[in-house]
This record gives sequence, structure tokens and C-alpha cells, in this order.
Amino acid sequence: MTERQALIVIDVQQGLCEGPEAAYETDALIARINTLSAGARAAGVPVIFVQHEGAGGYLVHGSREWQLPVALRALPTDGYVRKTTPDSFLRTDLQERLVALGVTRLVVCGMHTEFCVDTTIRRALALGYPVSLVADAHTSAGNAVLTAPQVIAHHNATLTNISSFGPRVSAVTTSEIRW
Repeated sequence: MTERQALIVIDVQQGLCEGPEAAYETDALIARINTLSAGARAAGVPVIFVQHEGAGGYLVHGSREWQLPVALRALPTDGYVRKTTPDSFLRTDLQERLVALGVTRLVVCGMHTEFCVDTTIRRALALGYPVSLVADAHTSAGNAVLTAPQVIAHHNATLTNISSFGPRVSAVTTSEIRW
């Protein structure tokens, strides 16, 4: 059976790309995601942007901070999913969209690695999706214990070692992705 992939871009939003708490190397991240999304579209692979929205002034739906960055090339024909938790599947229609598209494998990139990328990947595995984690196209702001590069490296190593779900995660670079 041939795998049908979808590119899932998680939380690359203006408010997470700017200011003192901005994620690590967002300009390079956006450039890589633009490469991925262009390749996916050229191959007929669905591109789905997931946007987090919060309460209390943080990433409020429709706000400037909630918007996708101008540099991120998103098209009206791409899919868009709104979420309110780190899990891109919880209380969203992402799973229904993937089923309707016949998707059997996810290619995941975005931010923040240790929150929404991690949670979404683990949920995808639980739902039966093998995942290609784009090792150089997810990022973090780091934390009090680990720098952003350490968070990224840790998750590239950790997520690829999870075997209990059945489906597995493979960490591949942007240049290694094959649509």
C-alpha cells in the first residue's frame, strides 16, 4: 500500500516568532517550512497549518500575534486547524480531515518542540500514524534547564525511540524529505 502523506505545520504564529520570548532561529525555520510546503504542494500532498489560540490575551483568535507570519507561505488552498491545547487532534477536526484525505503518514514541523510538536506526534502515533519529524524544522524558545538547541536535539532522539505505539517516528532533515 502506498503511503499518503500530509505536511502538518504546528503553531508557526507571529506571536511566537517575535519579541524576547521568540522561538530559536525562526527565520531559518520559516525558510525550511516554505521549502517543505512548496515541495508538498508540487507533489499533491496536503499542507495543513495548525494555529494555537489561547484565552486571557495570549494568541487570541484573529489577533496579530495569532496570525501566521507574513514570511510563511500559506495558501488559501491549504488546510487550517484551530486548536486550544498542545494536542492538534484534541477538540479539532484534524483527524477527520486526514481520514477524508486518505492520509496514512504525517510529516510534522513547527513550534514549540517540547509542547505542541511533542504532544501532537505522540497522539498521532496513538492514532496509528507513522510520523516523519523534520529534524531541522521544529523549534523551541528553550527553558530554564535546556537551551533551544538542546530541546530540539533531545526530541529528535527521544521521539524516534518510542516503539510502544506500533507506528514509529523517523527524524529526517528538510533535504531528506521525499514526497
